[in-house]
Amino acid sequence: MSFAAWTTFALFWMIFVVTPGPNAVNAINNGMVFGFRRALWGVAAILCQASLFLVLSALGVTALIAASPTGFFVAKLIGAGFLIYLGIRGWVVARRAPKAEGYKGRSIFFKALAIATINAKSVAGYLAAFSQFVQTDLPIWDQMGVIIPTALTLTALSYTGYTALGAGLGRVAMGAVLNVWFRRIMAIFFVIYGTLLGATALPGRV
Repeated sequence: MSFAAWTTFALFWMIFVVTPGPNAVNAINNGMVFGFRRALWGVAAILCQASLFLVLSALGVTALIAASPTGFFVAKLIGAGFLIYLGIRGWVVARRAPKAEGYKGRSIFFKALAIATINAKSVAGYLAAFSQFVQTDLPIWDQMGVIIPTALTLTALSYTGYTALGAGLGRVAMGAVLNVWFRRIMAIFFVIYGTLLGATALPGRV
């Protein structure tokens, strides 16, 4: 994987995990309620979910490339469309605070795991993202050896940061993160990325 391709992926993934959603709300809330160190169990749960979905996405992309290059091309276009959809949806719902729902138990870890697993950006989002950045002319798992650690590192930094904000600033952090215009700016980035990546996937484009 070239440095330019890695940089493009890293910038996209940073936007992907920084955009406020149920995981961010739960991480901030955990920091507020349980304190920073104990709330890190929630970050660990998100990383477990991310690791599983990253591997599943990598296997899905690998199988698709092996089965049909045309199918992979179609998947890239669908993936780009899904990213645009996430951006449009993010703009529309920016005034609605995301809710960290999905598990009623008391465990920090299992509540965070459940919320991460049912998140709208989960399987489809991961697969959409991976399909845009994998280069078919290079060994797939060599690229995954770069992509997966990058994704997990940025995911850990993002949600550790949200947890720290919750522990340090409390409800002030929640208000700042859920600011309508901050969320809409992130939504615009999704639309831009999806459009550009979809355009580069078209025949005759590099």
